[in-house]
Amino acid sequence: MEIGDSLIHSRSVPAGQSGELIQFSRHTVHWDWMSFSVRRLAQGESWECHHAGEEAACVLLSGTCTLEWNNQHKEIGKRKTVFDGLPYALYLAPADRARFTAISPCEIAECHVPSQSQLPSRLVTPADVAVSLRGGGNVSRQIVDIMPPAFPADRLIAIEVYTPGGNWSSYPPHKHDVHNPPAEVDLDEIYYYRMSRPGAFAHQRLYKTDDSRDSMVIARDGDVVLVRDGYHPVVAGPGYDIYYLNFLAGSARALFVTEDPNHVWIRSACSGVCCESGVPANCVCGYRNWGVTGTTAATRVPDLAHAIGGTGFTLWNSGFLTRC
Repeated sequence: MEIGDSLIHSRSVPAGQSGELIQFSRHTVHWDWMSFSVRRLAQGESWECHHAGEEAACVLLSGTCTLEWNNQHKEIGKRKTVFDGLPYALYLAPADRARFTAISPCEIAECHVPSQSQLPSRLVTPADVAVSLRGGGNVSRQIVDIMPPAFPADRLIAIEVYTPGGNWSSYPPHKHDVHNPPAEVDLDEIYYYRMSRPGAFAHQRLYKTDDSRDSMVIARDGDVVLVRDGYHPVVAGPGYDIYYLNFLAGSARALFVTEDPNHVWIRSACSGVCCESGVPANCVCGYRNWGVTGTTAATRVPDLAHAIGGTGFTLWNSGFLTRC
């Protein structure tokens, strides 16, 4: 595993073999909050999660397993890959333990942060997550809120994002590196990337408006990008649909951000719903009104497919945005 200032590559673990694909502590990467790992379990293999004095979020990326926590026992997992369904996840309180035992080969992403919370551990099922479409035109993407700010946790926020090939996300560019609520809060952020096919890639620009930072990261399957500060828009390579799992933690459990003033004009060009908060209506750049706004429950995903069917996009069978 190779660790850089902003980009971390996964270990090369042959297909069918188990092992830790990626792992780093907050001390290793020199920031205050999040430690992160992804591991693959072979059929019948178990893994126990427990971090004294820290809350954790475990997201089942793929496969099926049994989960045991707090005298509860449940079989979880429906998707073969992250592109094949909605997630199961577990919020694990600092004092609790959880054991995952693979029924089929599975992969689990886990993030943990310091916490003295007394909130209870809680299982999140596909029926619990919220699915929404954000943006329009070539900034269309799908958001899956696993543990949003309203979720009962102390520090962690967890979100999945699906971006069709050639599209932008985390756009208009925004930042969250200053604690100035309610305008902005200081959040570190993890982007864990998975790709729909071999050779896929995304470009992520990490920059500040004072030019003290301006770099372009090339992310491939299994890579992690660390967002420490500044703006961080993403574009998927044409023809390559991408997924990333975001974990955020910092000075407050809220998604208050500041947008790059050089690109705020994109919002004012829309008459109706602005690009980042929903689906834009009648924008000058050729967007059309899809008739869908705000957060949509996972049970209403077919409505989204119908609503955007005439715009050049459809939804994956499992409810994810992609090109027709």
